[in-house]
Amino acid sequence: MYQIKKIFLLCLTGLIVVSLLSGCAKNLNQVPQSTASKAAIFGSVDGLQLYANSFYDGLPALSDSYKTDPGLCDFGAIGNVANLIRPGTLTSRQVGSWGWGTLRNLNYFIANCNNPAIPVATRNNYIGLARFFRAYFYYNMVQRFGNVPWIGQPLSVSDSALYAPRDPRTKVMDSVLADLNFACANITAKTDATATTITRWVAYGLKSRICLFEGTFRKYQDSLAQGLSGTASLWLQNAADAAKAVIDSGGFSLNQGGGPTQAYRQVFISPTVISSEVMLCNAASASLGVYNDANWWYTSATYGSRFSFIRKFINTYLNIDGTRFTDIPGHDTLTFMSETKNRDLRLAQTIRVPGYKRTSSGQVISAPPVFSYTYTGYQPIKWCMEDAQYDNSTSNINPVALMRYAEILLNYAEAKEELQLAGSGTFTAADWSKTIGALRARAGITGVGLAMPTSMDPYMKNNYYPDVTDAVLMEIRRERGIELCLEGLRLADLTRWKHGELLLDKWNGMYVPALNYPLDLDQDGKLDVCFYQTTPPSPSIAGVTYVNVAPTIAGGSVNPQILSNGTYGELHWLDNIQRYPKFYNYLYLNPLSYTDLTLNPNLTQNPGWQ
Repeated sequence: MYQIKKIFLLCLTGLIVVSLLSGCAKNLNQVPQSTASKAAIFGSVDGLQLYANSFYDGLPALSDSYKTDPGLCDFGAIGNVANLIRPGTLTSRQVGSWGWGTLRNLNYFIANCNNPAIPVATRNNYIGLARFFRAYFYYNMVQRFGNVPWIGQPLSVSDSALYAPRDPRTKVMDSVLADLNFACANITAKTDATATTITRWVAYGLKSRICLFEGTFRKYQDSLAQGLSGTASLWLQNAADAAKAVIDSGGFSLNQGGGPTQAYRQVFISPTVISSEVMLCNAASASLGVYNDANWWYTSATYGSRFSFIRKFINTYLNIDGTRFTDIPGHDTLTFMSETKNRDLRLAQTIRVPGYKRTSSGQVISAPPVFSYTYTGYQPIKWCMEDAQYDNSTSNINPVALMRYAEILLNYAEAKEELQLAGSGTFTAADWSKTIGALRARAGITGVGLAMPTSMDPYMKNNYYPDVTDAVLMEIRRERGIELCLEGLRLADLTRWKHGELLLDKWNGMYVPALNYPLDLDQDGKLDVCFYQTTPPSPSIAGVTYVNVAPTIAGGSVNPQILSNGTYGELHWLDNIQRYPKFYNYLYLNPLSYTDLTLNPNLTQNPGWQ
């Protein structure tokens, strides 16, 4: 498993450090220490495997993925507005160095994996693995910083290349594509029941992700893409072909266990990986004492970010019959109890809705949204296991998916539709059926929602993507947001589509019809929450959480939680925190740190961050 690989990494690091710094220690085979660093590692398949385990340290840590979107996305509220979108709060002195240690490790392996005693195919398998991780490393770097220096070989501490300027985006991304192609052609593993190993199909999956990013980035990010829009279709075709390779492999499918009411949620909370759909994951292990903290993160008033979905995003979920929720007259004044009924079944598998239950101290109990944990009323459950015993510590045993077959279907659909719009391909009804249609069918959607759309959704166009004129592409983007929320991919999507302005949206929550009117959010016959101003109604009701939504609170300070119409309306959170008036183009890239600019005078700061 991936976590076991990290343990092996510690052993490997110790071996290499001792090999380089000590001349008296001996390894188990009594090889002289001066020769152990290369002979022991690169002279046997076991040595290559041991070294290759260190590559996995380049993947997100066990608890990283489900915390990435809450940090900066457009579909939820957190405890404070991110520095990136607040005027004057982020500078080059406040960002970390961009570190190249991972790259040096990979390049050292690639340069030294050349022992003729090991069959070429075996060596190429491990080199392919290293090049997979190098492509992944550079993809993340380019996302964050734009142009970066391409370094394709190990460097000594005095090498002049350490002080190289940035290389053109074309050189870096063409090199990334070459690495991905080599990995896809040479990684020999095709199956892994634990989904913790990089297989050939994971390499194709990463290729589809990266090429879709690059193709759409070049199409939509006109200035940052430096005039590369004419090459967008080449990358989109690579994305479509890579996704199709995974689909045609026949090795993966959408989980259907438990039927439409459970199949989606099972993928995220099952204590054992559902490898039919999960292609790559971070595995937890009770026997090894390796856990994640998803429950604690999402069910704590103080530990996590109190991430809460906003109503604008909840509105994008279709009705169960495939019609649009926002076409319902008066949808914007429906209470939480009404708006969550008869919707895409993923909604009830993503947030707490009426009927949601959990186990606490061995008892199955109703579990409405808790306003100690949520700001908007839309409290996430996607990664949270059902038993409350996991809520107060790092003790979750559910694996955390890093790549799912569902993403591959979405990558394929988007790339194919973008190619069709560019006049370079087709996206057929059959393609829709096996991608978007399949995802919606798994979620219980019927009727018009399963067919290719023929009309544009005005809500999506007015509130999300006004530049999109194609109804099919709009629905693909809707589907991507719903299916992949809280999986760490949203900021990359907004960047490549050039819709960072969505990050500036105010955070709205459920509709509150009146003050001093207790609500039974989970419809179990017990009242749950009551909104008031200044003084809570008396007598208080046991079990009810009272929330003050007065414009000002004790001491005259501004209340961060109010109602949109004063005494009724949508909940709003942190309207009082200033955001940029617009999403400036330079915000799509991070600033280089002051430290890096000082160490390498040949680097230049990203425009706008000077």
